[in-house]
Amino acid sequence: MNPKKIDLRQYTPDVIRNFSIIAHIDHGKSTLSDRLLEYTGTLSDRTKRAQFMDKLQVERERGITVKAQTASMFFEHEGKKYLLNLIDTPGHVDFSYEVSRSLYACQGALLLVDAAQGVQAQTMANFYLAFDQDLTIIPIINKIDLPTADVARVTRELSSLFDFKPDEIVAASAKTGIGTKDILDAIVTRIPAPFGTDEAPLKALLFDSWFDEYRGVICLMALQDGVIKKGDLISLAQAGTSYEVLELGLMYPEPTPMKALYAGQVGYIITGMKSVKEARVGDTIYHKKTHVKPFPGFKPAKPMVFAGLYPVENENFEAFQEAIEKLTLNDASVSFEKTTSTALGLGFRCGFLGLLHMDVFRQRLEQEYNLMVIATAPSVLYKIKLKHKDDLIDIESPSDFPDPGQIEQVLEPVIDGTIITPIKYLGNMLKLCEEKRGEQQNMSYLDETRVILKYRLPLNEVATDFYDQLKSLSSGYASFDYDEAGYEPAPLVKMDILLNGKSVDALSTIVHKDKAYNIGRILAERLKKTIPRQLFEVVIQAAIGAKIIARERVAPLRKDVTAKCYGGDITRKRKLLEKQKEGKKKMKQVGNIEVPQEAFLSILKKS
Repeated sequence: MNPKKIDLRQYTPDVIRNFSIIAHIDHGKSTLSDRLLEYTGTLSDRTKRAQFMDKLQVERERGITVKAQTASMFFEHEGKKYLLNLIDTPGHVDFSYEVSRSLYACQGALLLVDAAQGVQAQTMANFYLAFDQDLTIIPIINKIDLPTADVARVTRELSSLFDFKPDEIVAASAKTGIGTKDILDAIVTRIPAPFGTDEAPLKALLFDSWFDEYRGVICLMALQDGVIKKGDLISLAQAGTSYEVLELGLMYPEPTPMKALYAGQVGYIITGMKSVKEARVGDTIYHKKTHVKPFPGFKPAKPMVFAGLYPVENENFEAFQEAIEKLTLNDASVSFEKTTSTALGLGFRCGFLGLLHMDVFRQRLEQEYNLMVIATAPSVLYKIKLKHKDDLIDIESPSDFPDPGQIEQVLEPVIDGTIITPIKYLGNMLKLCEEKRGEQQNMSYLDETRVILKYRLPLNEVATDFYDQLKSLSSGYASFDYDEAGYEPAPLVKMDILLNGKSVDALSTIVHKDKAYNIGRILAERLKKTIPRQLFEVVIQAAIGAKIIARERVAPLRKDVTAKCYGGDITRKRKLLEKQKEGKKKMKQVGNIEVPQEAFLSILKKS
């Protein structure tokens, strides 16, 4: 279809279907998006490429969706033309607020499940997210062409867990295109049309935005009511700012300009915004002179995990700063501020929505800007009640931790975790959760071979190497997902790492009092292995306040200063050795200890 000949006025809300695809990582979400776009002729042979909706290199490599994308399709069903808007959502819990806003713009969702792997932790989390928003959910079993596919088992799982009837489930293979028409027919017949009219005042939900260096901020929005045209003056309810609409249109699948957008439709607008911080996800767009009631549930992005990011070479700091500023133009949820570390020099203290978010951000810095980055151990946001103050203070870095004598209570963030694991790895999973101070909430059997575990866990314990351990202890078969569950009191202390009596702030960490001795000993041993030998002795100590709880020593390199001293009196050799001894003492006073990146990585794995 020629985009220039599209008249959007004929697509009234009753022929519009807004839907998203929700799935666990690697269950075929991006591949199914490709098939739907191809089947409806939205993608031509010239623009076709695998994983079309995943624009970032990190998305294509990891098989995950980081940024929400949208595509409009035109589909004919029983002689009637329909406008289908696919609102692609990130699948990971770190982006759950972005997912919830994207789902708020939809009336239905396709729940995609791998025919070989079955229901996973994220499948359940995404189902309940869509279910809570009252969306019509169409279950789809994908990858039915695989030799290991077990459609009957997965059908039983969907029926027992989510009460789907077997005849509601669509069998498909996104890779080969089997079932694509059945899915499109189900979207048209089962998903309800959006409600809204062109006559009502303009009210649109802003559910995503990104930065284009030539055109500024591009916002994605879903119109509930009204009409928006080029040249209109619009306002944002939460931001309290006003703009002129410079361009608007459909994502077909790239931005395609149109004259106007009407009630029920999904499209983009460009208003000349300079930063995505102005276009906050969940905001309400309306015409400047007419006020409407904003959409409920708006909340600004709140970082949960904090880490220091430093360039490996300090002379690269300017390029590093520029790269971080450019990346945050596209990701308003990352907070950053300049910081200085005695060990690592100039860098930034960054706040992220979660661990995957942090890892993706670091990977994008390395891939897209060709920088070598050191990331310190992630820490979470603690709340501390001081003895002489009523208010709680927020602590995001171990270096901000107050004196233990002033602390009345420390509160740490906790999560409700869901683990789905084969029964033979159940013992390993229970042991891992107990080690991470987990509290079991529930255990139920998914089928004869798999168990669902529900655990309350401290976010600090999950923030380091929990996911790696979970995968290695289950041979990669267990899946994990979590939701925030507020704050709970815990006996936490700050542990400093001292190198030759000097505290290294980037190596400090906050640990549970009962585990401090064990963690301190392990970290001191690891640092002994990773810090190279110097020309002077290096003493590694783990300390809580003034109390040393672990000590290791890196012996100095010995230079044979008497090698060229042939013959003569023994006092000549003694004189040289005494001179070396004095030199070593002096060197210890002024010497800088070389701390390699491996030392900081060793802190990431606390146990």
